[in-house]
Amino acid sequence: MPTHNLVGVDVGGTFTDCIAFEAGTIKTLKLPTNPDHEEEPVVEGAGRLGLRDAAMFNHASTVGLNAILTRRLPKIAYLTTDGHRDVPDIGRALRPLEVLTDPGWRRPLGDAGNRPLVPRYLRRGVKERITHDGSVLISLDREQARHQLAVLRKCNVQGVAICLINSYANPEHELILRDLVRDVLGSGIPCSVSSDISPLAGEYPRASTTIVNVLMKSIYGNYSANLHQRLEGEMFAGETNFVDCAATLLPQDVALEEPHRLIFSGPAAGTRSAAHWSALIKQENLICADVGGTSTDFSIVSDGKPVVNTTFEVEHDLLVSTLANEIVSVGAGGGSIVSVTPNGEIQVGPASAGANPGPACYGRGGAAPTITDACLLIGLLNEEEFLGGEMQLDHRKAQLAFEELAAPVTTYERIQHAYWLAINHLSEAINDMGVRYGIDPRDYSIMAYGSAGPMLLPALLEISGVKAVIVPPQPGVFSALGVLSTDRVYTDSRSSYMVLQGEKATRINAVYEAMEDALLRQARAQRDEVTILRTFDARLVGQTWEMPFVPLPDGDITAGAVEQMVANFHRAYEERRGNRFDDIPVEGVTYRVQVTVPTEKITYDPIENARGSELQPDPIKRTSLRHLDAHAREIQAAEYRREHLKAGCTLEGPAVIREDASTTQVCVGQRATIGSFGEIMITRSVQSS
Repeated sequence: MPTHNLVGVDVGGTFTDCIAFEAGTIKTLKLPTNPDHEEEPVVEGAGRLGLRDAAMFNHASTVGLNAILTRRLPKIAYLTTDGHRDVPDIGRALRPLEVLTDPGWRRPLGDAGNRPLVPRYLRRGVKERITHDGSVLISLDREQARHQLAVLRKCNVQGVAICLINSYANPEHELILRDLVRDVLGSGIPCSVSSDISPLAGEYPRASTTIVNVLMKSIYGNYSANLHQRLEGEMFAGETNFVDCAATLLPQDVALEEPHRLIFSGPAAGTRSAAHWSALIKQENLICADVGGTSTDFSIVSDGKPVVNTTFEVEHDLLVSTLANEIVSVGAGGGSIVSVTPNGEIQVGPASAGANPGPACYGRGGAAPTITDACLLIGLLNEEEFLGGEMQLDHRKAQLAFEELAAPVTTYERIQHAYWLAINHLSEAINDMGVRYGIDPRDYSIMAYGSAGPMLLPALLEISGVKAVIVPPQPGVFSALGVLSTDRVYTDSRSSYMVLQGEKATRINAVYEAMEDALLRQARAQRDEVTILRTFDARLVGQTWEMPFVPLPDGDITAGAVEQMVANFHRAYEERRGNRFDDIPVEGVTYRVQVTVPTEKITYDPIENARGSELQPDPIKRTSLRHLDAHAREIQAAEYRREHLKAGCTLEGPAVIREDASTTQVCVGQRATIGSFGEIMITRSVQSS
């Protein structure tokens, strides 16, 4: 059990979730997110939970993600090799999935249609060229570079991203350019070079990652300064950590140097929390579903570990190269707006009411009906007990919003159709994930969290074919729990194309030693205080795409170790892709190191066991559920308070389990069993299976 108090905050699109762990007790708080000043609810919530006495403050934020999605961005410039300034605009030239088979679709190009992060007039070419092996073909023309920077100075740019061709093999010209930027534009201008931020092969991902990093330096620099000032006002003197896209911790100083790693931290924290619970309740295969106000974020835990990728997409074809939990977002959440298409069909999402004005039932001026309004009218939400009674919902405004929806069906059917459309959107997303990752949903259980997750996801049990739906304790702040369930992790990677042969052992060993030494200095730790994980990405000679995360032998890289690397690659290739080609040489592409520093984490104690009549408790009352039955009949559901339920007790559906920050639905034909740590396991009942 941690010996110090811990505080964590996860900023979402609608709510800011705050959590504290003190002497074995979990305290939670949920506040509306302030899109204009995100640090305000962060500090308010943390302060109310005892931030002043905390030794550690861990923080996941969407401030950078929201800035990119809305294009509320600082003006930055992009310097690249002459003739390559349109690479960020061209991208990978891939079609979005929704228009994959549309012959009429055309990719928008240029500043007007493509919404580039850097407009074309601020993307400037410099005369230089480095070859693939790092040798200099054309020396950097410093005077021409100074001229380009003088133009950018007149444009009042607020940051500069530098990404030259093949700079991962030789950073010399990028480092000279960085010095010129400081000389011409001033040392206070944020500047990132790709050979530092993403020294990997692949020009476009390296360029987009460097651009995002500069943008995030400006955004998180201002945000962090405001946050630090407010934390000092709360008399907080402990450690501040940011959460990255793989839900691992970064000290604040490291995070502000590599802020592109923070952009998708909130959803990743939920996956980390699910992996923590996976070991606790011995459920190794989970489909994690975070149903928030704006969207639902799906991820996978297989064999107790989150599925991690080497890149992620912020939006279509906008890549960021960093280790990230694999997240798939669907535009269906509690705040998803119910609307009508020009054909008169009801649709749910992708537009959302967000935190402001929010659903119609919030009474803040929102007029469009949402899934939250539908759940209130169905009876799943209690208008007087929302957020533990801190917020009152307006039943009349929710009803009025659906009545004014211009759909050619009755109001009853509008509410019913909206609810089931949202359920089917979520079911389709699970089926898509099964195809994408080669998993069978029947071997997995859904971990349902987010404020709306336990209320909506149990309805998927029959549709999707999963084994069970698991609702952890504190589902409304489950991602924030993940912020306190992880370690500090320092990572580095380097690209170098070489066929893996014994004579390359010294060169490979030097690459790993340099990365490990640099990371240990950054972590301020000795080797015996940390865990070091070494992997590499490789491919068969002649292939285009490499396979990531192939394990590396321990110890120094010798000729024998290189042979083992090749054997590990063939074994992993066979496991992941079903074929084996021992006669084809293996080419190493990227070499990776992770240094993990253990930190204090949240712990969970078993709850009290049920005995006698407690095994099948009586409901506190019964509630009517409407709009769920095709024949317009009301369903009488038993209602329970979650804090009254003990381990081992079972409830038959239909039932509603209420708690301060969430509501769990147990559908007709389902059974809920309370686990040892308070988790709710919802399965098909014996009668319906």
